[in-house]
Amino acid sequence: MAKEYEKLHEELKNRITWLDLKPESVINVNQVAEEFGVSRTPIKEALILLQAEGWVVRQGASFIVTPLSLDRLREITDIRLVLEVQANVWACQRMSDHQMHKLIAFKQNFHNFKPESGKRKMVELDSKVHQEILRAVNNQQLATLLDRLLTHYLRFWLSIPRDIMPENFFGELEGIIDALQVRNEAAVVKLTRQHILTSVREIMLGFLGDPTSDKIDFHSGSPESKELNTFWGGGL
Repeated sequence: MAKEYEKLHEELKNRITWLDLKPESVINVNQVAEEFGVSRTPIKEALILLQAEGWVVRQGASFIVTPLSLDRLREITDIRLVLEVQANVWACQRMSDHQMHKLIAFKQNFHNFKPESGKRKMVELDSKVHQEILRAVNNQQLATLLDRLLTHYLRFWLSIPRDIMPENFFGELEGIIDALQVRNEAAVVKLTRQHILTSVREIMLGFLGDPTSDKIDFHSGSPESKELNTFWGGGL
C-alpha cells in the first residue's frame, strides 16, 4: 500500500506535468496540506522527492516548480538521443507478439484522432505509445528513467503557444511502430533519432519561431542535427 507522501508525490507530479501547477509557480505547503487534510510533514517529504526528480527546486523555505529552459531541454534531449535509441532497439529485439499487437493498435487511434480533441489529449496518446514501447524493453531501471525524462518533455509540448497538427505529430511515431513491427533495427535507430530531433526542433520553433504562424508543421524542414546546431550553438 502506497505511503501518504507517495500519493501526494504522484498527485503533485501530475499537476506539474499537465501544467495545473505552472512553471516557476510557488507551492504553498500549508495550502496543499489543508487541501489534502494532512500535516505538513508528508507534503514536505513529497516535495523533497519531487526535487530529487527535477520537478521542483528549492528557494529558501519555498519550493518552486522547475522552470522550462532551453538548457533543460538540451540536457534531456542529449540523454534521449543515447538512451531512447538504445531502448527502442531492445524493444525491437524483445517485444512479444502480444505487446506488438497492442502497439500496432495505436495506429488506428492516430488516424481517428480529431484536432478538436486538443493538445493535451494528443500528448496523452503520444505518452501512452512511448510507455508501451518502454514496457517491451524489459529493463525496469531504464524504463523508469526514460519515462521520467519523457514526462518532463510533456511540459514543453503543452506550453507551446501554438496548435500542433496531429497528422504530422503522429507521423514519425507511426513510422517507428512500423519499423518495430518488421524488426528492422536500423530503421528503428534512424527513425527514433529523427523523431527526437524533430521534437526538440518543433518545441523550440513553437517558442522562438515565426510568431505569425499559428500551426506547427512537422514537415516544414529537415530535423537533422546540422540544423539543430543553430539552436544548440554547435552542441550537437
